[in-house]
Amino acid sequence: MYARLTQYHVVPEKLSNFQASFQAAVSHAREQRGYRALIALRGDASATSVEIRVISIWNSIEDLQAVEQNFYFYQALAKVMASSKGFPLIEGQEVLAADFGGQPAARDDRSLSAEETQF
Repeated sequence: MYARLTQYHVVPEKLSNFQASFQAAVSHAREQRGYRALIALRGDASATSVEIRVISIWNSIEDLQAVEQNFYFYQALAKVMASSKGFPLIEGQEVLAADFGGQPAARDDRSLSAEETQF
């Protein structure tokens, strides 16, 4: 699995607009191949902006990259940026471990050894 992490600096007065744009993005993201989850995390509010980190989870790097080629991605980004200051920091990372509470995990072809499954 792969994740896209995006960090926004949202203008406090526009937080409700940001949340509405996020909710609109969720319904469209669910229609995309390889979509697993979309999470928004709010950091401590400051005087000038509210830090929001958005994490989207995808089955594969190819699924994540395909969404980046989709016009919708840029449309959703523009809507969210209308509530933000500056350009967001965007990065992709491999997900090493995840539990989505009941959704079956994507399997890879490799079997885990007994040592890898011990906590």
